[in-house]
Amino acid sequence: MEEAHHIGEVVGGITALLLIAAGVLAFTKKVKVPFTVLLVIVGIILRAVSETYPHLLPGIAEFEISPGLILFVFLPTLIFESAFNLDARHLGHNLGPVLSLAVPGLLASTFVIGGIVWFLTSLLDATIPFSSALLLGAILSATDPVSVVSLFKKLGVPERLTILVEGESLFNDATSIVLAAILTDIVVKSGALTAGTVLDGVTTFFIVFLGGLVVGGLMAYIAGIVLGKVEEDPSIEITLTTVLAYLSFFVAEAIFHVSGVMAVIAAGLLLGGWGRMKISVNVRNYLEHFWEYIAFVANALIFLLVGLRVDLHELWSTIAIVGIVVLAMLISRTGVVYGLTPIVGRLPGVEPVETRYQHIMFWGGLRGAIALAIVLSLPEEFALRELFITLVIGAVLFTLLVPGLTIEFLVRKLGLDVAPLPDRVARLEGEGVAKQHALDRLPELLKGGLFSMSIADELQEYCTEDLEETHHQMEKIRAQELDHETEGQLAILRAFAEEKSVYIHLFNEGQISERTFRDMIAELTFQIDAIRHTEQVENVHSHRFSRRRVESFFLNLFDLLPGLSRVAERARLAHIASDYERAWAHCQGSASVLEMIDNLAQMESLPDDIRDTLHSRYERWHETAVRQLDQTAGQYPEFVASLQGRQGRRIILLAQVETIEEQEEYGTLPRPVAETLIEDINHQLSHLKRSVEVSQLRVAPTELLRKVPFFQGVPPDEFTDIANRMRSRTFTEGSTIIQQDTKGDSMFLIARGVVRVSREDDGVSRDLATLMAGEFFGEMALLHGEPRTATVRAITPSSLYELRRDDLDEVIKKHPDMQVALHQASEERKAQMAG
Repeated sequence: MEEAHHIGEVVGGITALLLIAAGVLAFTKKVKVPFTVLLVIVGIILRAVSETYPHLLPGIAEFEISPGLILFVFLPTLIFESAFNLDARHLGHNLGPVLSLAVPGLLASTFVIGGIVWFLTSLLDATIPFSSALLLGAILSATDPVSVVSLFKKLGVPERLTILVEGESLFNDATSIVLAAILTDIVVKSGALTAGTVLDGVTTFFIVFLGGLVVGGLMAYIAGIVLGKVEEDPSIEITLTTVLAYLSFFVAEAIFHVSGVMAVIAAGLLLGGWGRMKISVNVRNYLEHFWEYIAFVANALIFLLVGLRVDLHELWSTIAIVGIVVLAMLISRTGVVYGLTPIVGRLPGVEPVETRYQHIMFWGGLRGAIALAIVLSLPEEFALRELFITLVIGAVLFTLLVPGLTIEFLVRKLGLDVAPLPDRVARLEGEGVAKQHALDRLPELLKGGLFSMSIADELQEYCTEDLEETHHQMEKIRAQELDHETEGQLAILRAFAEEKSVYIHLFNEGQISERTFRDMIAELTFQIDAIRHTEQVENVHSHRFSRRRVESFFLNLFDLLPGLSRVAERARLAHIASDYERAWAHCQGSASVLEMIDNLAQMESLPDDIRDTLHSRYERWHETAVRQLDQTAGQYPEFVASLQGRQGRRIILLAQVETIEEQEEYGTLPRPVAETLIEDINHQLSHLKRSVEVSQLRVAPTELLRKVPFFQGVPPDEFTDIANRMRSRTFTEGSTIIQQDTKGDSMFLIARGVVRVSREDDGVSRDLATLMAGEFFGEMALLHGEPRTATVRAITPSSLYELRRDDLDEVIKKHPDMQVALHQASEERKAQMAG
């Protein structure tokens, strides 16, 4: 009964705090005070009211949540949400400065804070031992910029600044927790630092830190594979991500004894990056909102409890030491940000962090939930536990109430609240297109004859003036901030952004596979980075062809290994299917960009020469994609028909789902009926797999052999014997099939595709012939044992059949006439090449 009463108190307390947090959140929308800062202030006020008038708020001042709950429930929630929603690619670009602040920076901060606190407290006759002071330094080196990041999002500061601040905090937390745990063990057990304890601590640090990354990464990979196989089901998918967040922490801490926080970081980053596309499209957005809400609950409870925990009398009694701690934090933060960051910025491949960003990183390094969770979890036998709790609360209060309330002023003062030029240009262009569309819709008001002509004229005048104002603002930016070259680069970046949106749409609708989608997004990312850093459009296809050459090397190696030739052949077929998907996506993307360019031309948003250049480039890319689609359709009509049929059925089914959902929303279709219909359609969609079916790319050898002259005399019942000896080979566009001057023991028959024969003499290469389906080559080396006299490359995706010498000998034994036909063809080919 007593236990039930305790549970009731906990549930009642949490419910009351969440209700208060909701009220505070509503209030923050009307005042310019960060949410977490106001929560702490409200918590302090509630404690004061509860102590003064106990009958008004009975027991609220004594309400607290155990450190274990904070460490094992709230902490994984906050870490996973931050890692999952952090852009892993942008984090990778800024990993140098982030890790320099998070690892060596935190270690330096720990020693600076610890040293200053130890030295200055000794002058006050309140000495904190050096080892204990280091522990305090590790606790207070963990940054928690929740309110700062939310402010950044509201003000629209540059994305890189948000990544730097949030990324540093993410890795900072893990480093701080690992280091604090090691120092706690040293302080409680031995009480002093020795060479042995330091060496053991350093070894343990790296094992625990890196071990957590491995555990979290493996668990996220497994979760991603499982999510990819789950049919669209919000309950299952959200449950899997929730289990991953908490189980990775538990497994790392309790089973492998490595960093649970690092495991959660690795799990969140991997699932939020690579694994995000494994999640169903309709669940993806909901999942983000789910984790944002869970993080809101955790932050609300923690910061309210911080305020409730503040004992102003006790805090005042230690104000001198609190002042020392705050001074030490500011000094250490100054050294780390202004010392390490510029050094890291000089390293090769690392983009320097500008001074304005460094100012914000210094002043925005708030302390909060992580520091409190660590200090509250200190063991009871630690003699300075209560003092450390008071000092950490004091330090957290300072950072929340001083930097927390002034960071917005600093952001505005440094001019970081102004959106980047590309964003402002994109906004004006978006407004212009929307306003032009609204203007074009005005005549519809007069069609029914029920709308006042005078009101329509007023609206026409209003929309026209509004559109002219947008044009004026665009011209102002063009005159004051844009030069011609920059405007051209921005136009290309906007075109790439439009392309990206098309690829996401195609992937979400199942029209392209996950691998194709990832490759195309990676190419776009490469292009965008090239424009930003080299101001040129790179030929990303050369990188793909380089990768294909490496893959071809291993696939050719697989051909020589027993049992792996079929794997290699399937991989080659998959390449052709993937190339068709890429061409399909490029065709759709370039068409969408061309439409966007026409819209921009209509509102005169781009100079004529930039518009024409961009239009010409995308028109050329569109024609290339269409040509590749037509080429593949001509060579592999069964495959293309199958693929287009599957895509068409999927589009139809998705349209049905959309219509059913609309009918349910409008109340014309009962919800149970709608759910049953959608479930049935989802079952049909599950059979239309995103992976491309490559079986349609294969051609039966009998179909090919009937077209070859010297096989035409073979009786139909003997075709099977010959066909079974033919080895199917597939080559992507540009692949080398045979190389001049190399030893060969086989000939090839072309099933589908086009190949080009060329020969190099005295360093000069010349084309000899173009061969198509039904023709063959390589018979000279096969028959005479001579080196290959020419190089043959596939100029289109090609399917071939290979006949090797040992197989040929067996066939000729049964069909002697075939040797005569081959010899005659060989003599004709010699004459052709000699000519």
